[in-house]
Amino acid sequence: MNVVLTIVLAVQMLTALGMIGLILVQHGKGADMGAAFGSGGSGSLFGASGSANFLSRTTSILAAVFFVCTLLLAYFGNAQPRTSTSVLEGTAVSAPATAASGAAQIPGSTAPVTNSAAVPVPAAPAAPGAGQIPTK
Repeated sequence: MNVVLTIVLAVQMLTALGMIGLILVQHGKGADMGAAFGSGGSGSLFGASGSANFLSRTTSILAAVFFVCTLLLAYFGNAQPRTSTSVLEGTAVSAPATAASGAAQIPGSTAPVTNSAAVPVPAAPAAPGAGQIPTK
């Protein structure tokens, strides 16, 4: 199974590199305009219009092979049993720290900080948005 994954991954990487190369070699739609005025761009290895057909067909075949390899890698990746070596899965879940214990952990503090001054907490309105309605 590991050999199959290596082969599929190698084929996918080679098709990706091939697609990158073929896409960079192709010329755009507006490049034929320069050939009409005698720049010599139309005389190539494949003829005047042969390169567009050959390169575009080869690119589409490589794209199909890349897509199939991607699907195979996704299938084989999910089919393997999960043996996790994650550090986060081995940690213990602890209770959340209280405010006093959190303040005691500050470097340089000698005593836990307590809330000696009573700060009044504003009361919530009876209904949502009731505090925003102006009264006359």
